[in-house]
Amino acid sequence: MLDIAAEMFAAKGYAGTSIRNITNAVGMLPGSIYYHFKSKEELLLAVYREGVARFETALETALTEGSGDPWQALEAACAAHLSILLNGGDYARIVSPEFMRSFPPAILVTLNAERDRYELHFETLIAALPLPPGTDRWLFKAALFGSLNWSPTWYRKGRYAPGDIARGFIGILRGNPA
Repeated sequence: MLDIAAEMFAAKGYAGTSIRNITNAVGMLPGSIYYHFKSKEELLLAVYREGVARFETALETALTEGSGDPWQALEAACAAHLSILLNGGDYARIVSPEFMRSFPPAILVTLNAERDRYELHFETLIAALPLPPGTDRWLFKAALFGSLNWSPTWYRKGRYAPGDIARGFIGILRGNPA
């Protein structure tokens, strides 16, 4: 059910997707969905949380394979983020900042808390970096996420792999582009 909801939300937007659309695609009666979710907003939240969980799983896998160098750890985290963002399908699209603009304002507080929890992993990685004194680490994170999250608009398969993009972004932020 979550996969179908994610597909429909991604294709038609939150406002353009009805509970009836989802239940018809799943093959259940419209009222039956309320056994699982109290509202359309609760279903959206479940889809969003699944999307964030996919990012977190990729991030955790990437960090267990790391060398311990803080720059390499951040690069691995960025590559994992990009891998899901660029190849993660409907869930990744729903988690994207641009797509979130279409959600009802009342649910944004909860969704933003989910996003902030995920970004905390990056804040921890950035805190470990040997940056010059006075570097604003929040702005560093904002620049990094801006670069990462904008990539679906220009990305074309074949030119760069997610790891190549991550290496390039980190090189630029580190001051020694490849």
